[in-house]
Amino acid sequence: MTPPTRHSCDRHPPAGRKSPAARVCLLGRWGVILGAVATGMSVEPAGGLRAEPVGRPNIILILVDDLGYGDVGVFHQNQRLAAADRAQPAHRTPALDELAARGMTLPHHYCPAPVCAPSRASLLLGVHQGHANVRDNQFDKALEDNHTLATLLRSAGYRTVAIGKYGLQGDPQGSPPSPPDWPAHPNRRGFDEFFGLIRHRDGHEHYPKEGIHRGPKEVWHNEVEISARLDKCYTTDLFTARAKHEIVRHMAARPDQPFFMYLAYDTPHAVLSLPTQAYPAGGGRDGGLQWLGRAGGMINTASGEPDSHYHPDYAAATWDHDGDAATPEIAWPDVQKRYASVVRRIDDGIGDLTRLLGDLGIAGNTLIVVTSDNGPSIESYLPEPFEPTFFQGYGPYDGIKRDLREAGVHVGGIVCWPDRVPAGSTTGDHATAFWDWMPTFCQAAGIAPPARSDGVSLLPLLSGRPDSQPPSTIYSEYFESGATPPFADFTPANRGRRRNQMQLLREGRYVGVRYDVRSHRDDFEIFDIVADPRQSRNLAAGLPEVQARFKDRVLQLRRSESSAARPYDDLPVPPLAGPPIAAEARWAVFAGDHPYAPSSANLEPTRRGTAADIAAAIESAAQAARGQVGRPAASIRGMIEVPVEGRYTLHLAGAGPAVVRVHEAVVIDDDFGHRPGRPAAATIRLAAGSHPVAIELVLAEQSRPRFSWDRRRPAP
Repeated sequence: MTPPTRHSCDRHPPAGRKSPAARVCLLGRWGVILGAVATGMSVEPAGGLRAEPVGRPNIILILVDDLGYGDVGVFHQNQRLAAADRAQPAHRTPALDELAARGMTLPHHYCPAPVCAPSRASLLLGVHQGHANVRDNQFDKALEDNHTLATLLRSAGYRTVAIGKYGLQGDPQGSPPSPPDWPAHPNRRGFDEFFGLIRHRDGHEHYPKEGIHRGPKEVWHNEVEISARLDKCYTTDLFTARAKHEIVRHMAARPDQPFFMYLAYDTPHAVLSLPTQAYPAGGGRDGGLQWLGRAGGMINTASGEPDSHYHPDYAAATWDHDGDAATPEIAWPDVQKRYASVVRRIDDGIGDLTRLLGDLGIAGNTLIVVTSDNGPSIESYLPEPFEPTFFQGYGPYDGIKRDLREAGVHVGGIVCWPDRVPAGSTTGDHATAFWDWMPTFCQAAGIAPPARSDGVSLLPLLSGRPDSQPPSTIYSEYFESGATPPFADFTPANRGRRRNQMQLLREGRYVGVRYDVRSHRDDFEIFDIVADPRQSRNLAAGLPEVQARFKDRVLQLRRSESSAARPYDDLPVPPLAGPPIAAEARWAVFAGDHPYAPSSANLEPTRRGTAADIAAAIESAAQAARGQVGRPAASIRGMIEVPVEGRYTLHLAGAGPAVVRVHEAVVIDDDFGHRPGRPAAATIRLAAGSHPVAIELVLAEQSRPRFSWDRRRPAP
């Protein structure tokens, strides 16, 4: 096995724009293979699945709503707790800290968007915001009918369960108030079991039956609405108890079947409602929160007074508001006591859940991921305003929810998998993203991820082998009117920045960000985010090569979405920098019975070779695959040399499920909904020059795949 190749631009400022390393890095995920095509090197597809099968762990993905990077103890709050200055109030997350001590922190983990619905869509689809069908502020929009974490893991034999907040069901016009037939209901996107809030707005407060602030909310168990039975059920408690119940029930019925659980809390978002009482003593199988299953008493905290219990650590908390030891300390504002209590309740629930895994004897082979859907919010829906300044929920970064300043999407993460992940470890400065979980979970489950995923498997990194980890793509785009809050902690240039169209790209240590984008000519501000987390020193003037590459790459890795228009949507995709690259193509064939077009990153080829161009490479791959049992897959990497700028149509016919990328952008996705015999085609506007093409496809029996491309009409 040849390990993944790492180039200088993965770790250090890239070389000049025309250098070989920079040109390879422009290819992103395809750089290693296409770099070999350009230089004549012999390079195998890199990977880890073929070399070290890892078994099939249970997988629990915990998503918290609006929890800032700075709100987690190991990332920021513990530093405030350790400070002698009592003017820095702090709260605690002991269960998350313990989880991190038993596993790994991901301090440079990014969510897809600075608001919940698009972030969750990208997470489930395994793609960044340049490919997701839910973008900007599109709440309750139907999640695309495509591969999801749930469909893939169910195909690998997992029981798939979603609990908590969803918000991606689709809300068709003219539908009944509460239709059980939403087009993208969780049960229609791969989840065997769903329990929680389907509508986005129902996650804005946390006593669904009582609806203390804005009226009752709906809770669904699969396709049955059950909120009438949920007296005094605080949603953090309700979802934790239900998660424990589902795990206990599953392990009793199918102990040999792995499970995937997506546990999406709806707190601390929006109304900062308090629980009814103290967290029940103990935890795990016999203590802590328990599912009782009785109408009017569904869980063991469904009693007492809703919205009444402050955590005892914070109920009487005071702080040195003026820094003068001679003056009395004052009480924390009520809204901040609430916030700290709400976060601690989530923390208690996660600790309770992890204790259950130990009680059941499955902790060692259960992969737990905890992260947040976006940065900290200024929303409380209470008379007293809430700002994250009191605890510095944004941590060492600038920005909040709805910002593409760093804290809006730089959320961090914690992973615990005792059988695989070294205790007390960290990913350090290595940047990762939500869409990496799809290939990570797939590889852990023993299957290949779909080729349309924008992620890379993090198993090398999680296993303590960072030198074998391919770099992640870090990209986001978002629109929001208004401005970044003028918080005193923020760099002066970042305070009150008008948002509108925003865009973010990260390579290595460099983050490029654009606010109020009017034209693709607008420059990126460029920061060394490791050395300058507050984004106070714009390095763009001294990095013209990086500026040029960032502007090229953001056109090369995305496709437009008609419902979320951008000012750069219809620009021609720039070619690779430098002189033309030879059109020679490489192909590889992978044995197996592939139900979808797989990413070839971690597959061992049975045959491989070169050909004059992409069309010839596809024909060679198809011929090499004939006679193989099942449905083998093929991977083709090559170039098209565009003579003049224009709109070009790519055609793929006679193939099985297939995905075609130009540069990093998915141009043809004929995979999940593939119909045999139907040709696939797509048009893309290309500038003159060399453009890399990557094709992943399934070769059905007697298939005769054909690839071509032609210019359709002159550019306007």
